[in-house]
Amino acid sequence: MTDTPTITPPQPLLVPRAEHGISRKDISPNALRVLYRLRDAGFQACLVGGAVRDLLIGGHPKDFDVATDATPEQVRALFRNCRLIGRRFRLAHVVFGREIIEVATFRAGSAADDEDRETDDGGRLLRDNVYGTIEEDAVRRDFTANALYYAIEDFSVRDYVGGFQDVRDRVLRLIGDPETRYREDPVRMLRAARLAAKLDFRIAAEAAAPIPRMAHLLAGAPPARLFDECLKMFMAGHAEKSFLLLEQLGLLPELFPESARAMASNRSGALRAMVLQALRNTDERIRADKPVTPAFLFAALLWPAYCRELAVLQKQGVDPLVAQQRAADRVTLHQAQRIALPRRYSLPMQEIWLLQPRFQQRQRKRVFRLLAHPRFRAAFDFLELRASVAPELADDLAFWREAQGQAPEELAERLSSREEEGSGGRPRRRRRRKPRGGGGSPGGEGDAA
Repeated sequence: MTDTPTITPPQPLLVPRAEHGISRKDISPNALRVLYRLRDAGFQACLVGGAVRDLLIGGHPKDFDVATDATPEQVRALFRNCRLIGRRFRLAHVVFGREIIEVATFRAGSAADDEDRETDDGGRLLRDNVYGTIEEDAVRRDFTANALYYAIEDFSVRDYVGGFQDVRDRVLRLIGDPETRYREDPVRMLRAARLAAKLDFRIAAEAAAPIPRMAHLLAGAPPARLFDECLKMFMAGHAEKSFLLLEQLGLLPELFPESARAMASNRSGALRAMVLQALRNTDERIRADKPVTPAFLFAALLWPAYCRELAVLQKQGVDPLVAQQRAADRVTLHQAQRIALPRRYSLPMQEIWLLQPRFQQRQRKRVFRLLAHPRFRAAFDFLELRASVAPELADDLAFWREAQGQAPEELAERLSSREEEGSGGRPRRRRRRKPRGGGGSPGGEGDAA
């Protein structure tokens, strides 16, 4: 096998059932139904892509994709539970309850002048509905490890691009010229990092080399697609490895430009250490089958950017509460230009940030108000995360951890005693607020929730 892959379809390597170890009992019964029905209707049908790759290395695929010479319309005619989706890639989804088997028609490897193939001026692929043979389909896939086909008629694995050996060697290698493939779809650079982290594969040298100088192409990728790719990277149990690879390949500043700058200028390294700890915690929760939320994850990833923006505003003399909200809004707005973070995640993320200063409070009413806040638990977990790299937060962390475990009456008595001690043993007089225009003090502590 040569170092640089060719795009000329070679004779396939047929790996018989006895030599590859894939068993039908490890394949989704619904995927098998789709494969058998296509075969019985006279079409060629194979399990393809990540499912074959994962089965070869002993994994348990969550998704099973099928490739066939049947067109999407022919697939729909065979399955009543089928719907057609997509413009860029026309696909058939066969729906079995909560499971979807994705069926794609074999696509041609090259037909630049065809009206069903569309690229932009930079070479990025916008639409590709040119159908072809299985050999052509193999060479238009991204990585050799993803271009393996499990054929239902004889249970063999078919390899047209050297992917079977690459899976054995645990290496990610692009099919064709790496620069051309990255220009077609810049998100392939992120996929390389994600798959290498997930599978514990190394990225082939010729595939890794162009990434740092081509990372800027991610700026042209749809923000919604980058958000989806981030969820796959950071919420599938290999977040820390993915982050480190993004740093190593020069991709992190393209995904999180402000956080990357803030971490680079943070001499103590505490901001980066906190992000890495958050990612480790996320990986541990996923391994323990505990829930994780994108709001908390992005609160950690964008915390360095928030801290940096807040420091700038405070240096300008902006009122602290106004500065906190303004910093949160600016960071969210700027990041949305690169990654489309939905409001259902960005608003809780901001609340987690804005509640952090309130953990310094010890006044009875404010303590109980914070404990009753619907975002308290997430904000406390974030305080705990910050304290893991900032020892000066240990007292705040200890107070709020104990406060959660106390009965309300016991906590109220404890706080009253503290307040009396603070006033020299005399009950404090309540200060009457002066009426102000606009219904109260803008930015006052009571308004921070």
